[in-house]
Amino acid sequence: MTKILVILFVGLICEAVGVVLLKEGINAVCGGGDITLKNVWPMFWKVVVHPRVVLGVFFEALFFLCLLYLMSQKEISFVWPLTSLSFVMTTLAALLYLKEPVSLMRWCGVALIMAGAALITWNEKQREAQNRPPAVQAPASGSGVVMPHE
Repeated sequence: MTKILVILFVGLICEAVGVVLLKEGINAVCGGGDITLKNVWPMFWKVVVHPRVVLGVFFEALFFLCLLYLMSQKEISFVWPLTSLSFVMTTLAALLYLKEPVSLMRWCGVALIMAGAALITWNEKQREAQNRPPAVQAPASGSGVVMPHE
């Protein structure tokens, strides 16, 4: 379970870094202005080749690779909801790195996401504990060798 959570954490960091880089690239090209139907294609090509966007896509691809591995190891009903923790990391990155304001209501939403992820992880640990075979115990007197039951 620890390995799964470490890979999830690495993937979520890649996701947050990727989103921040994409946002910076788009802002650099568009200057915070609106993209209209008239300028969508010229803007699209400028955005696609911007170094921050390319790097952002790279980090998003790393997240995707982590996600593929996680889905190959665990049930999707466990893995996919935990990816919502990317909202937590991205919100923190937006606040600390991009200096975006984050309202109290958004923080409440982040807290709900964290609570949901905690419930899912706790439930998975309970399931794993129930599915573990019972441990073989040595006799109290220590006088003999214990053979496992077949």
